[in-house]
Amino acid sequence: MPDQLTGEVTELLQALIRNECVNDGSVASGHEDRSAEVLAQVLDGPGIDLQRYEPEPGRTSLVARIEGSDPAAPSLLLMGHTDVVPVSPERWRHDPFGGELIDGEVWGRGAVDMLNLTASMAVATRRLADEGFTPKGTLIYLAVADEEALGSHGAAWLTEHVPEVVGADYVLTESGGMPTVTPGGLKLPLIVAEKGSFWCTLRVTGTPGHGSQSYKVDNALVKAAEIVRRVSSFRPETRIHETWTGFLEGIGFPEEMTAPLMDPDRFLEALDDYPDAMARLFHACTHTSVNPTIIRGGTKLNVVPDAVEIDLDIRIVPTETEEDVRRMLTEAIGDLADSVELIVHSAEPPSASPVDTPLYESLQRLVPRWYEGSAVVPMLTVGATDARFFRWLGMTAYGFGLFSQNMTYEDYSVMFHGDDERVDVESLRLSTELWQAVAHDLLE
Repeated sequence: MPDQLTGEVTELLQALIRNECVNDGSVASGHEDRSAEVLAQVLDGPGIDLQRYEPEPGRTSLVARIEGSDPAAPSLLLMGHTDVVPVSPERWRHDPFGGELIDGEVWGRGAVDMLNLTASMAVATRRLADEGFTPKGTLIYLAVADEEALGSHGAAWLTEHVPEVVGADYVLTESGGMPTVTPGGLKLPLIVAEKGSFWCTLRVTGTPGHGSQSYKVDNALVKAAEIVRRVSSFRPETRIHETWTGFLEGIGFPEEMTAPLMDPDRFLEALDDYPDAMARLFHACTHTSVNPTIIRGGTKLNVVPDAVEIDLDIRIVPTETEEDVRRMLTEAIGDLADSVELIVHSAEPPSASPVDTPLYESLQRLVPRWYEGSAVVPMLTVGATDARFFRWLGMTAYGFGLFSQNMTYEDYSVMFHGDDERVDVESLRLSTELWQAVAHDLLE
C-alpha cells in the first residue's frame, strides 16, 4: 500500500490526466481551467493565497502563495504546466486519458511532460502550509497554461502583464533529475540552459505549367525537394559552450572520453562510441539543428506547382544568434536562393542561468539524502520550456525533478510527447519530498 503522501500525489496526477487539457496550438484548445479548478481545490485553505488569471476563455493559470516574512529573503517559484500535447490513442496500450495505475505506474498523456511535477509541486505546497510553514522568503506555486504552444496565454502573458505576481529570485520547473549511472558515480542532470528557436517557412517559387510536359520546366516542387536535401545535409559547426563544459566536468567521464567531446575537430567522430540516443543528445547540445518538418504545395495533379512551402524547426545552440541562423540558411540553399522567400514565425534566443547560486547549492546538498554519493550536473535542454521567460527577466531558472532509478533518460526521452507515457509512483513521492526540502532549505 502506498503511503499517504504518495497516494495524494498519485490521485492528483490521475485527475489532471483525466481532465484532457490538450493544447493543439489553437486559442480554443487547452481548457486548462479544468485543472486549475482541481488544483485550487487541493491548495485552498489556511496559509495559502490563490489567484487565477485567464487571458483567454478557458486558458486559466493558477498562482498560490505562501508569503514570506522578510522581503529581502530569497523567493522561490515552483512552476508546472497543466496543458498536454495531442495524442494518437490507437498507438497506446492503455487509455491515454484514463490515468490508470498499473503495476505502480500512472499511465496517461502528461504523466512525464509534466503533470507529474505539476501535481507533486501542488501537494508539496499544500503540505508545507498544513505544517505551519512560515518562511522568511516567499514560496509561489504556479500552474501555468499554454506551455505546449509557446506560452502565449500562459508564462509569456504572465511575465509581461503581472511580473510582480509570478516573479521570484529562483524558479524550478521541468525537466531533468533522472538518476544516471556514470563512470564518476550517480549523477542527476539539472537543466540550467536551453536552446533558442527559429521557426520559419521557406516559400519556394517556380512557374506553373501542364503536368504532361517536364522538360526544362520550372517546377517549384522539384526545387523544394533539392532545398530540403541541402538543408537537411547542412552541417552546422560544433559549439563547445559553457553549459556543455560544465556538464562534461560534472559527469565524471574519464579524460580519454571527455577530451574528444571538448574538441570541435574530434567531436563528431567521438559520437560513434556512444549509443544512438546519447549521441543524438550530445550532438543536439552542441549544434544548431535545422529540421524540415512540413511541406505544402501544388494545386492539382496535372498542374506543375508554382509555389511550395517548407516549414523548418531550427533550434539555436548557445553562443549562436538569429543572424547566424540566417547565414546558415543562405549557405545551405546556395544558388537557389533567388527562388526562396524566408518567412519567420518565431525567433527566440537561447537562455541560461548561472550555477553559482544558493539554489544550485541547495539542490547539491539535498539530493544525496535520497541518492547517497550522487551529485547534480548542469545540463542544456534541447527543447523549449517556460523557464526562458523568467531567465529573460533576469531570474535564475532550473529544470529538475527527482525520479526513481526506474526512469532512465532513454525512457524519459522516448515518452516525452511519445506513446505509452507513464511515471512510477516512487518518482512522484521523491519529487514531492524534494520540493518540501528545498523550500525549507532555501527559504527559512
